[in-house]
Amino acid sequence: MNDPFHLVPQRASSMAGAVDHVFFTVLGITGVTALAVTATIIVLCIRFRRGSRAERSPPPTRHRGLELAWTILPLLVFLGIFLWAAKVYSDFFRVPPDAIPIFVVARQWMWQAQHDNGRREIDELHLALGQPVRLLMTSQDVIHSFYVPAFRLKRDVVPGRYQTLWFTPTELGEFYLLCAEYCGTEHARMRGRIIVLSPSEYARWLAASQPAPGMAARGAELYRQYGCSGCHDPPSTVHAPRLAGLYGRQVHLQDGRTVVADEAYLRDSILQPGKEVVAGFASIMPSYQGQIGEDELLQLLAYLQSLKEAQ
Repeated sequence: MNDPFHLVPQRASSMAGAVDHVFFTVLGITGVTALAVTATIIVLCIRFRRGSRAERSPPPTRHRGLELAWTILPLLVFLGIFLWAAKVYSDFFRVPPDAIPIFVVARQWMWQAQHDNGRREIDELHLALGQPVRLLMTSQDVIHSFYVPAFRLKRDVVPGRYQTLWFTPTELGEFYLLCAEYCGTEHARMRGRIIVLSPSEYARWLAASQPAPGMAARGAELYRQYGCSGCHDPPSTVHAPRLAGLYGRQVHLQDGRTVVADEAYLRDSILQPGKEVVAGFASIMPSYQGQIGEDELLQLLAYLQSLKEAQ
């Protein structure tokens, strides 16, 4: 596992280099500016000390060229850094289509990860070198923060919301996974490790687990268990929206708005069905708030996404 006491952790993800470049550029510019200002202050203090023969005639009150220079040049530098950092930040939300989905639930005081084939991990996350990964994260209790120093990644995980984070591991080895948000008495012990394997080793590790239903298969069982199929499947006589092909599609609501059926929308539709009612349908669905856990919600989402892929 990488040494946490290095001044700068090693770079081990596709995001690390871009983040470091922005950080050290800002650090260098601010450092040089601070040194220049400090040196100027020291020189002026020595030159204009009491008793020196320095010229003390009244200084000029206007110097348009100097005023324009110290206004425009820093503005251009700051705008350049802002646009550069905004580009790096936007890359965190451009998920590659081939990214492997992994579902993460944070709770006091552990990280629980579940792979698409159903394999689960506690305080560990196995990944394949060079393979993009998309994490869909939520919290079951309080605010946590998913933090991997070597990957230069940190994202708050908030109860009742889904957070998406993607990256590509670029180095083999083990790396610290920490919680960077105080979350209770055992906050300091909420830590784990990310283990990056070669693609062949990762495939063997994934296949070595006990046979278990995948995320979508478990979601299909919950779909029937909670009676969703009785209203939403085509043979049903209940006037309810059809779910096949819904994920990722635009949905028109009764209030005239149009939203995308992403994870957040589907979650709200299950827990707060009266919040965003589909146009042309009555608000008759009961709420499942308090009946379905975060793990089961993620499994239902995986099933609904598989319906979209089947279409």
